[in-house]
Amino acid sequence: MTLKLLITYNVREHRTQDYFNFLRTEFLPRAQAIGLVMTEGWQTVYGNYPSRLLAFASQTDSQLRTALASDEWDSIETKLGEFITDYEKRIVYARPNFQFFIPKISRR
Repeated sequence: MTLKLLITYNVREHRTQDYFNFLRTEFLPRAQAIGLVMTEGWQTVYGNYPSRLLAFASQTDSQLRTALASDEWDSIETKLGEFITDYEKRIVYARPNFQFFIPKISRR
């Protein structure tokens, strides 16, 4: 079965514009360069869940695991932390429809 990466988080209140700029110009291009392609992006509008859910896939399961173990991923993941809180990630078996997980930390 194919794997995919799910990440959830909340954007810091006064960093929204910086977050969007970073996501568009650095995070997504650099993730794609190491073989992670964003397949979904969701925003929570109701409920006690993180405000963002992003899903990433790669061509193979080993490519996904290699990408997540890379220095490049560590670098962009660390920089993302400047703009967000309550970050969690999970590797899950890919299913054809919307997927999410119950995070340990709920939106405040």
